Amino acid sequence: MFLNTLFQTEKCEFVAKSQAMQRNLYQALLQWKNAPARKPLILQGARQVGKTWLMKEFGKNEFEQVAYLNFESNARLQTIFTTDFDIRRILSILEIEINQKIRPDKT
Repeated sequence: MFLNTLFQTEKCEFVAKSQAMQRNLYQALLQWKNAPARKPLILQGARQVGKTWLMKEFGKNEFEQVAYLNFESNARLQTIFTTDFDIRRILSILEIEINQKIRPDKT
């Protein structure tokens, strides 16, 4: 009984800390979104910590459309920056990949 209660208490503390961390990260993403001259966002981190969920949730709540691209799992995207950094070419490739137009402040 004691171990079960201890586990439940630790689990609740973990969930509370996790929710607080999610709020902090979401707030950081909002600051990025509202920055007047923001740059593209690249999110990296350990596996299975909620990066994909956070980005999809943020995109759904804060933008009209979401373009989710995983450069690690897509071989075509891994080579996108090998030739040059021509923004028009890169955007064109990304739009083809996601099958939608990327619009500033909307995507």
